[in-house]
Amino acid sequence: MNTTRIRDYGIIIGHLPCGRRNAITDVPGVTVGHHTLNTETAKTGVTVIMPSQENIFQKKLAASCYVLNGFGKTTGLLQIAELGTLESPIALTNTLNVGLVQEGLVEYMISRCDKEQVPIHSFNPVVGECNDCHLNDIKKRAVRPEHVLKAIASASEDFQQGDVGAGKGTICFGLKGGIGSASRQIKIGESLYTIGILVQSNFGKTQDLEINGFPLGEKIAQEIEGTSQDKGSIMSVLATDLPLSSRQLHRILKRLGIGLGRTGSRVGHGSGDVMIGFSTANVIDDSSELQNIIILNENKMDSVFRAAIEAEEEAVLNSMAAADTVKGYTGETRYGVRPYIEKFIKEITHFS
Repeated sequence: MNTTRIRDYGIIIGHLPCGRRNAITDVPGVTVGHHTLNTETAKTGVTVIMPSQENIFQKKLAASCYVLNGFGKTTGLLQIAELGTLESPIALTNTLNVGLVQEGLVEYMISRCDKEQVPIHSFNPVVGECNDCHLNDIKKRAVRPEHVLKAIASASEDFQQGDVGAGKGTICFGLKGGIGSASRQIKIGESLYTIGILVQSNFGKTQDLEINGFPLGEKIAQEIEGTSQDKGSIMSVLATDLPLSSRQLHRILKRLGIGLGRTGSRVGHGSGDVMIGFSTANVIDDSSELQNIIILNENKMDSVFRAAIEAEEEAVLNSMAAADTVKGYTGETRYGVRPYIEKFIKEITHFS
């Protein structure tokens, strides 16, 4: 298991402090689990973000979503946009496995509600995806509902990043992408709050990759053949314990595109750039006719925007720094970025 992160090279993104794990799980109650498939034909998997340890169907969370570019097949966004609540774990997988992963979420939620005697007839499962067809034989739809249950069972505060779970077969800036995470902390009044991000990175043209403004992609493109086109996708999931309304979450999610741009994203025609966010601070109880919630003063949003942007940028870089080289089912190989960071580290740190 590779545990390298971009900070291990002395590269610090932004100015705000990160949480103890520098991950989405710095938000209390949030856990992440993976199930990875790594066979001759399958380079794929599923990653599940558990937003709460409570029954989320019974105790829904304030949530929002934002689609920067809609070349994607995510499910569950329509209801989140309409009602502003999240009532499901968030699962990430490959494009053609969305339906089977949704089956796994349905099985989990119905089973849990039945066990806890919570009435349930239907609910809104949320599944995001990236197309990993270059390394994974995606037509075989290798991820099954039981793999979703295994990912949920493995969910914890400490989780792997890189080429694991839904990130096993993804490509970022022509190199190996994957699952990445980061967090930022901000103080409002006397309280400390956390904004965490998890990404499934699968986008970008090699020449465009930047680290803290340094054009590393241009250096890499001079050394390798077959550099990538600007196509692919990225799923971004934001969690926070800051009390926010769904509208405020939507405002924050729109700023994640700035973090992507700082890594070199140009949001190309074939890129599905989808953001989902939730707050653990405001629980929506369906048994109450009136909801009593607290939200942040709108004039205090600037620091939240900055925290989300910094965490998004670092999460993408962590998804690459943690990823190892992967050889796909056709023999196509995507190399990890670490050797290139190590080769140009003096230039990168001097530039930033």
